[in-house]
Amino acid sequence: MFDLVGFYTGGDLLKQGAFYESVLSPLGYRLLWNVAETDGTGRLIFGTGEQNCPFFVIAKGRQNPDWWRPGQQQGMSAIHLAFRAPSKEAVDRFHEIGLREGARNNGDPGIRRGTYYAAFLIDADSNGIEAGIYLS
Repeated sequence: MFDLVGFYTGGDLLKQGAFYESVLSPLGYRLLWNVAETDGTGRLIFGTGEQNCPFFVIAKGRQNPDWWRPGQQQGMSAIHLAFRAPSKEAVDRFHEIGLREGARNNGDPGIRRGTYYAAFLIDADSNGIEAGIYLS
């Protein structure tokens, strides 16, 4: 289990933040901390607000982190994140809001394996995001 997951955006930090604020809302996540600077750099931190709960970070730096290899750039290495949903309806809402906010569809809501109900989107940085729930 992760304590936090984050990625660097190559695009507009606040625009990405607004997108994630919208799509993660049905899943119980909200913007907890906005540390964006006037030059468009900084961090946006999302979580449920519950104590000791895992959280999610989107960042944009003035320069690449010093541990990156030559050629690596912010927003150029797409990742895939799966968020646990509280209900089937939340998965549907996540997908609906994401499409409305400009994400690309990467899989309509539906059963994937066994009782896992999920939906898939691609964000502006080509990251795959998913919301899902195991139905009983």
